Amino acid sequence: MELQVSTLEGKKAGAVTLSDAIFGLEPRADILQRMVRYQLAKRQAGTHKTQGRSEVSGTTAKMFKQKGTGRARHGSRKVPQFRGGGRAHGPVVRSHAIDLPKKVRALALRHALSAKARSGSLVVLDAAAAKEPKTAALKSRFAKLGLASALIVDGAEIDANFGLAARNIPNIDVLPIQGINVYDILRRDQLVLTKAAVEALEARFK
Repeated sequence: MELQVSTLEGKKAGAVTLSDAIFGLEPRADILQRMVRYQLAKRQAGTHKTQGRSEVSGTTAKMFKQKGTGRARHGSRKVPQFRGGGRAHGPVVRSHAIDLPKKVRALALRHALSAKARSGSLVVLDAAAAKEPKTAALKSRFAKLGLASALIVDGAEIDANFGLAARNIPNIDVLPIQGINVYDILRRDQLVLTKAAVEALEARFK
């Protein structure tokens, strides 16, 4: 697959040949769904917590005598049916992460890249760099390229000025190649890869 390479100014900068093993697959929705579910479950903090009856601070004395009052039998004020008591079956601190084989995760990334290439939402840039960290200037360049909702993936390091200029633009995400992931690719309308990112992806899946 051959794709046109552009500059940030919207000019042509040659062409690049993309590997069919990475960008030419038939996207499978089930694999993408499994990967997105895996990512969202893994990033949940799981710090939700309520107190059970054993954790509530209070007296351990019996509320009233067992027999002769005409009331129901109770032994503790910390049980869930009383105000201030512990919660029955409440949430506890735990991990929400689920298992997904490493090969499936790698395949899901290739399917996400192929989905963007197949839909015509893949853009290859010569480089993602800016002389000055000016958001307005970068925003106008994105407008020329038609980037309103995009994930921009650079090489091993992001240009400092480019990163500063892009971080205040809504619906624009910038990641190094190490941070590329299925969820961020799918949540934006367009995927923008630099030539360095394309080379790194091909080396990764070689």
